[in-house]
Amino acid sequence: MANVRNLKKDINYVLGDIIEAAYVWEYTNTNKDNKKSEAIVDEAINTFDALIAKVNDKNVENKKAHFKAISSELEEKGRALIEKINKLG
Repeated sequence: MANVRNLKKDINYVLGDIIEAAYVWEYTNTNKDNKKSEAIVDEAINTFDALIAKVNDKNVENKKAHFKAISSELEEKGRALIEKINKLG
């Protein structure tokens, strides 16, 4: 099941990079309010938990379609979080 392992790694790397980007923004903008960036970090953590739970779900009929849907959801939510980071000002 290398596919599942790679999907878990992708989820970890993508969301980890988003969290890191939010922390870098906080570090470089110490004079600004961090509530929005903290909300982005919380959302990324919640997204991580939800996606990993979906990956670990064993009651799936079509595994290939299930994992493909998770991968596209990761891409969609990752892009949304990146947009939020880019809008921090």
